[in-house]
Amino acid sequence: MPVSSNLPITQRLSAEHGSVNLAPQPTVDPLASPDNFKRQAYVALKNAIAAMDIYRSRAEIRLDERRLAHDFGISRTPVREAMAQLEREGFVRSVPRRGVYVVRKTKREVIELITAWAALESMAARLVTENASDEDIAALRRMFATFENGAVRAHLDEYSEVNIEFHQAIIRMSGNGVLIDLAENLFTHMRMIRRKTISEKDRADRSIRDHMHIIEALEARDPAQAEALVRDHALGLADHVAEYADYLD
Repeated sequence: MPVSSNLPITQRLSAEHGSVNLAPQPTVDPLASPDNFKRQAYVALKNAIAAMDIYRSRAEIRLDERRLAHDFGISRTPVREAMAQLEREGFVRSVPRRGVYVVRKTKREVIELITAWAALESMAARLVTENASDEDIAALRRMFATFENGAVRAHLDEYSEVNIEFHQAIIRMSGNGVLIDLAENLFTHMRMIRRKTISEKDRADRSIRDHMHIIEALEARDPAQAEALVRDHALGLADHVAEYADYLD
């Protein structure tokens, strides 16, 4: 029996292969405008990969160029060009005669990414104490109002997204355009591993405590303390990955 074309891409792929245990696939929507399809396809596909739980299993995640072009409602050329750009940025890899696959970082690579992020975000925190408005810093505190009184674990998925937004906000609030550009692609990799690790051990509870201390240092306009707290917070994630993230290898 043919599989309905109205099913979402992930369900179609599972049905076509007679299994629901396949590796996750990126979910994409049709592109809305004919302007610069390559750029639109690149952004949409990158966002779709970032939203996936790519470390959930060890199964390879193969990107179907033809299927993606169909789902985007465009020709295969801009999809192929978007994939080439994503490969240059380390998100996918092309295997001759096999196809294009989403990249999973090794434990060593993840630790190196986190270490580089620690350097960027800690400098951003220092700049926030010098450049950000009181209202911007106050907005950081409001992010966590939902999770007061031990409510973190009861809303873990929601907290995971707020956690990610918190770190992105610190980068943006630095006001340094070069630093923001350097952090953009790095954070997409970081987003995927943060989503995976936030539920492990006591990471969520420790995370919110660290964030509160960081916010206090920002509110006090203490550049040295803010820089040190952000750096130590990031390197704490690196230590966690080194000790517990055997699934990365």
